[in-house]
Amino acid sequence: MLITRKDNTEPIINSTGERVYELIGLGENLGNATKHSVGYVVIPAGCYSRPHLHPEDEETYCMLSGAGKIKIDNIEYALTAGDFILIHPPEKHQIFNAGDDDLEFIVVCAPAWTPTNSVFLDEEESR
Repeated sequence: MLITRKDNTEPIINSTGERVYELIGLGENLGNATKHSVGYVVIPAGCYSRPHLHPEDEETYCMLSGAGKIKIDNIEYALTAGDFILIHPPEKHQIFNAGDDDLEFIVVCAPAWTPTNSVFLDEEESR
């Protein structure tokens, strides 16, 4: 059993400004979940995620606040609070803050996310 909260978690901050708080997943401090993982993501105004795909994980985003847009396999969709987005492997995706306030959402991955299950496409483009 694990009870956790975003406010007690150190975020992973990537080069594009996105902040990812891993809350539940693999590892003792994340509850040793293997079948799914849960994160809380904050993308400040003017920022975005890196373009990427997951060879194995299904991913679901639950939009909490802010305005955004997402590209999935080069098709763009508008996002607002209350939207749920299912991303199948290996769909290429990238999410952008399209407003003036933080874009905040929950992300659930199944099976539990590991760093080896993210392929960052901007790295491939720079090679």
